[in-house]
Amino acid sequence: MYAQERQRQVLDALEQSGRVTVSELAERFDVTTETVRRDLDDLERRGLLARVHGGAIARRTRDAEPDLDTRRTTNTQAKRRIADAARALLPTDPEASVLLDAGTTTLALVPHLAERTGPVLTHALDVAQAALGLAGPTVHVLPGRLRPGTGAGVGAETVSALARLRPEVAFLGCNGFDGTELFTPDPEEGAVKSAIVERSSRRVLLADSSKAQVRQLVAFARTGDIDALVTDAHLPEALRSELEDAGTEVVVA
Repeated sequence: MYAQERQRQVLDALEQSGRVTVSELAERFDVTTETVRRDLDDLERRGLLARVHGGAIARRTRDAEPDLDTRRTTNTQAKRRIADAARALLPTDPEASVLLDAGTTTLALVPHLAERTGPVLTHALDVAQAALGLAGPTVHVLPGRLRPGTGAGVGAETVSALARLRPEVAFLGCNGFDGTELFTPDPEEGAVKSAIVERSSRRVLLADSSKAQVRQLVAFARTGDIDALVTDAHLPEALRSELEDAGTEVVVA
């Protein structure tokens, strides 16, 4: 069994029981305890579990919010694949409006907008700057106070501006999600994301599996509010079933 398949089964086991031990996994996979420890260490580095003495537990909360530079260098290949897969969910009409939420995965989608001619809307400074380099679409930046660390516009002005819009599709990011809700640590960003979900005709979440089962302070939407999730192959099968039962299409990049 390859390491990738072992690690996927470890995450499935954590989803079911919340805890695994090195000795049980070594016996289950018929490998050495050192091999299991390397698997658990790798999963912890990717933010998918928390190591404890003798094994690991599910990482269901994450208190610290990584800064923008850290996020730009985390899971970059997965984010690029997710953005590539998300291209198929863009409106077929090139003039249809597209809204991009703040986030490094949504930022990776920007190059796929080059042939579009309709408006691209965002409240994220780095997304707007990247979109300005494209020849096709017009770029609209929502008003608001730029939040340090994310460069995202937040506050009453941003929410009020969204109330007047009706984008054809919105591509959202998040800091965590489970089978019921989507999470962010900041109430002001949560208010903006909630407004995006409310006002958009179609909502697509772009999130790699490191954010699965991570719960934070603010729940900004129900998973049933999301039409599609684009993620990577490490999403636990039990969570995938839960999302699909809620009516969310799961696209694996």
